[in-house]
Amino acid sequence: MTQTTTPSATPVRGRDRLPGAALFGLFLSGFVGILTECLPAGLLPEISGTLHTSVSLTGQTVTIYAAATAIGAIPLTRATSHWPRKNVLLLALATVAVTNALTAVSGDYALTLVIRFVAGLGTGLIWPLLGGYAARLAPDGRQGRAIAIALAGTPVSLALGIPLGTWLGGLGGWQIAFHASAALTALTMVWILATLPNLDGRPADERLRISRVLVIPGLRVILFALAAYMIAHNILYTYITDFLRHLGMSGQTGWVLFAFGLTSILTVVVVGTHIDRHLRRLVVGSTALLGAAVLVLAVFSGLPVLVYAAAAAWGLAFGSSPSLFIGAVINATGEAADVAQSIAITVFSASIALGGLIGGLLVANLGAASITWASLALLIAAAAAVVGGKRHAFPAAA
Repeated sequence: MTQTTTPSATPVRGRDRLPGAALFGLFLSGFVGILTECLPAGLLPEISGTLHTSVSLTGQTVTIYAAATAIGAIPLTRATSHWPRKNVLLLALATVAVTNALTAVSGDYALTLVIRFVAGLGTGLIWPLLGGYAARLAPDGRQGRAIAIALAGTPVSLALGIPLGTWLGGLGGWQIAFHASAALTALTMVWILATLPNLDGRPADERLRISRVLVIPGLRVILFALAAYMIAHNILYTYITDFLRHLGMSGQTGWVLFAFGLTSILTVVVVGTHIDRHLRRLVVGSTALLGAAVLVLAVFSGLPVLVYAAAAAWGLAFGSSPSLFIGAVINATGEAADVAQSIAITVFSASIALGGLIGGLLVANLGAASITWASLALLIAAAAAVVGGKRHAFPAAA
């Protein structure tokens, strides 16, 4: 995996090792971003009681967050592209910290939705920064590993952060979980202040139009594969409780998700070790493995041991998928990587919302079993795009 840079975005060099402390700050930024997005999902009954709304309406606090991230990623990234990178990240994290604290004290549903929307805008600034920031901090030939470390906060947060937040909520009320998330975000800001170099942004005259970025060879194929992959994942992940209830395994949801989360963390090590030399193989393998896992869930769902095996394979495939797709975007777009990443984050966030919407329609109209077949169809389309995009999107040399 190679990284193209420009004079306005000169990477930090002069070292042979990865800057571990700085990359950990980026990791924490991604961790608190996904934690803030998904934290309500494990606390919906308690939050709905405080807000005097139904669980389904309270669930829209997750949807509106993802929608705000999708809406805000491109315009906010472009508006701040000439700012020093560290300043942008600190502003975004401050937004997340304040909105988490405000969410904890809000007792009004409409106000909570507004707060969550603003929080999503903060994350819309965080995600497009992480991959490019990490690549610029890394020595030559190790940008892929740096990106994998920076973006590993997603699977780790899904595996550990959200269950921990749910546990805290059970101990002292759901507000405790949001206060803890705000405190963790504030500590992340302190860490970043101490460890992260403040790299220059891109001068205003070098900012590229989205229309010019979208015609870069390979980018649209990557975005299509990303959308199909993430929608497939989110259809299944959002409604896994309904699917397991359909299988008569509703009491085992926590353990199934633990199997998914454990292997999601393990894959960070695997991908981080090989991403610089084998990006294409890893993307193809991730897509194929996820498709195989979903096929097992669809066909052999009557056997609990295979359900657990499929969940573990699902986590292994999905865990570092953001790193793989963002790495492909950076490789394909070179000097336009900042804008291209904001587009990819928009697609990523919109896929979360679409996955929830499509999955809900499928469960309501065709039953829980239908979500596996819909996910499989999308993964076949994603695999076709990945395998076919060997010239520009996922080149054989990567």
